[in-house]
Amino acid sequence: MAQDFPPLKNDLLLRAAKREKTTRAPVWIMRQAGRYLPEFREVRAQHDFFTICRTPTLACEITLQPIRRFTGLIDAAIIFSDILVVPQAMGMEVLMNPGPFFPDPLNSPEDIKKLSENVDVDKELGYVFEALTLTRKELKGEVPLIGFSGAPWTLFAYMVEGKGSKTFERAKAWLFKWPEETKTLLLRIANVIVDYLVGQVKAGAQLLQIFDSWASELSPYDFHQFSFPTLKLISTNLRARLVDANIPMVPLTLFAKGAHASLGLLAEEAGYDTLGLDWTQPPAIARQTVAGKVALQGNMDPGVLLGSREVIEDTVKRMCAEFGSEGGWIVNLGHGITPGIDPENVRWFFECVHKYSTHT
Repeated sequence: MAQDFPPLKNDLLLRAAKREKTTRAPVWIMRQAGRYLPEFREVRAQHDFFTICRTPTLACEITLQPIRRFTGLIDAAIIFSDILVVPQAMGMEVLMNPGPFFPDPLNSPEDIKKLSENVDVDKELGYVFEALTLTRKELKGEVPLIGFSGAPWTLFAYMVEGKGSKTFERAKAWLFKWPEETKTLLLRIANVIVDYLVGQVKAGAQLLQIFDSWASELSPYDFHQFSFPTLKLISTNLRARLVDANIPMVPLTLFAKGAHASLGLLAEEAGYDTLGLDWTQPPAIARQTVAGKVALQGNMDPGVLLGSREVIEDTVKRMCAEFGSEGGWIVNLGHGITPGIDPENVRWFFECVHKYSTHT
């Protein structure tokens, strides 16, 4: 498998994920291949969102856009796709109009029978695997390639709500009306995710990230009851499956946005190499909480990139000081970059990270 790909020239990301001390902190940003880039908007104007996801050459092109623009400054590529390809693979229709919309969401446990009994990820998500393999080759070893999936709770919330939500009334109605049925469905989603992630590693992903974007909507107790068991199942079963297949393990990152109260539990028991932080979590407290058991990723507020170069530089300098020089840190934003940000401010952010995170 590995011999089919060009040798990796920049392994800062992979070393930091193993908590090794690096000469500087590696940096990439969530949604780095996205609407803030004019070259992305040009492609998007000609193609439907999910058409891009399902066309390996287009997904590869968009993945490579920030690598070309910020060459030498950025330390990872992340495959262009969407977390909602998993519900699609399970038999649900998902539209982008302009945000995600499910015409026929799951209204009650009776609706679970609408989902496919057995999901063949090679058949349903093979286009992602093809895009990963193509992109890994096209990167020519410049930086590692990240694959990803949404977390079961976050995907469940979309499948039930039918779209994004401010209150999550429908999803929480499931939790508290039908807790056992909810847990069963969450585990079912988790098992599909394991198959999906195994396929991504086989296809060339060098690091995997799980996005639990709606973790903040759960109380610490409910996070432990509903989300945490599925997150642990994914890391445990993925590792076991790769060992059985004699495939080298890749680093795993979990970004459970807003799950501050569970940070210690996740570091101790969840089975991930790196935990992502949003911008409301003080780095020094996070370092103390995880006690060196995992690497950390994050966590500048994306909104800072709307500010002046001086503000961006001051914020990066402060963030670097707060995370310290002990290693085991991947620089990122505390959530995805937003569409209205100037790409040149992103370049300046990368340059400041290089300047202030470098260690002698």
